[in-house]
Amino acid sequence: MKRTYTDNERTKNPLAFSGYSWVIVGISALILFFSGPGQTYNVSVFINSYIESEGWSRSAVSGFYSMATLIAGLLMPLSGRWIDGKGHRLMTPVIATLLAAACIWMSFMKSPWMLMVGFFMIRFLGQGSMSLLSSTLTPQWFVRKRGIALSLTALGGVAGSAMIPVISNRLITNYGPAFAWRFWALLLLGIMVPAGWLLIRNRPEEIGMGPDGMMAYENEQQLSQMPHQQENLPGRVHEAHDWTPGEAMKTRAFWMMLFCMLIPSMINTGITFHMVSIIGEKGFDSSFAALILSIYAMVQLPVTFLAGWLCDHYRVHRLKAFNFGLLAVSMLMVLYSPSRLLLIVYALVHGIYSAIDSVSTGVWWPNYFGRRYLGSIRGMGMTAMVIGSALGPLPFGIAFDTFGNYQFIILVMLIFPLAGFLAALISPPPVLNHISGQEE
Repeated sequence: MKRTYTDNERTKNPLAFSGYSWVIVGISALILFFSGPGQTYNVSVFINSYIESEGWSRSAVSGFYSMATLIAGLLMPLSGRWIDGKGHRLMTPVIATLLAAACIWMSFMKSPWMLMVGFFMIRFLGQGSMSLLSSTLTPQWFVRKRGIALSLTALGGVAGSAMIPVISNRLITNYGPAFAWRFWALLLLGIMVPAGWLLIRNRPEEIGMGPDGMMAYENEQQLSQMPHQQENLPGRVHEAHDWTPGEAMKTRAFWMMLFCMLIPSMINTGITFHMVSIIGEKGFDSSFAALILSIYAMVQLPVTFLAGWLCDHYRVHRLKAFNFGLLAVSMLMVLYSPSRLLLIVYALVHGIYSAIDSVSTGVWWPNYFGRRYLGSIRGMGMTAMVIGSALGPLPFGIAFDTFGNYQFIILVMLIFPLAGFLAALISPPPVLNHISGQEE
């Protein structure tokens, strides 16, 4: 039975005010920022120091990273079930603490097995679980304003990709990689852990509110109007039904969405992981490679708002198809751009692509499958994403060791954005047949 809150109960809860949903957006953005130590854009700036100091080959380090990431990806549904069962308020400080411990582990790197274990921990906890926390918390608090809310959440990732590789590169240059990892561990423990526990509430209903910053009684009035309103919004779908993971897995859209998450993760991780080497092949140093990664983020900042508006007003699967075209263009640009200026243009194009991809992915899952089991369903999506990121670095590393450049592998990888374009186009919102439990 749905809980009814009195005006007196809402008055007693200091968090039950209309703006608190936007506080949640801020916390989600902070979580996404602090996924950064486990993201490839951060790890990439450590790779050359490991190769040079330990004498490991690029293929070996790529293999460690790919294997660790693959194992992490296979465990992501477990993380999703934990989040659904225990809630974001508990799991955020727990996962942030474990990620800090993983950073400390990385600061003591002495052998290949330690590197493998460290890669697994930062990928499972950082790139996987922290990102999953962020991407599933905001949709719990928004329905009609979900696109713009997720675009603001994505700014945490934008800030992370802009700041973290630059900071890590500076710390490595001046103090060494061990100091850099310990720096991020300290920030996780000092900022993310207390913020998560003190400020997160799992769902608006817990404090007598409804989605989109409405009080509970306002939400009931709005819900009665939503079916009519949603019919007139091409980007919106009905959310009356919360799909279970089993129901979602019976739909074509679910599997096409998994494929559309795997592709960009594989390509982006492969290129970003070897970005220092790709840029070095063109005659530029690691500082310029870090600048390229930062330009990604600077472009994402304004485009993220546009992406949120587009997701609220247009069919998300069509927006995804368009974005795969941008990914193909950016791949050709990084391959054939010989000068600093053209590489900066590449970074601009890729930044636009990344902003649209981040926001549209965040909107896609809750719009299609609802809020109740979002952690478990999105956890399976994160598995596809993390597996994709596991598949990316190794073929790039092998291609470089074999051919001495990245031209062949980038040209081969162009097949996948074309496949993603087609997969997105044939993935409109599923409709549940309540009698059979099958997709109509």
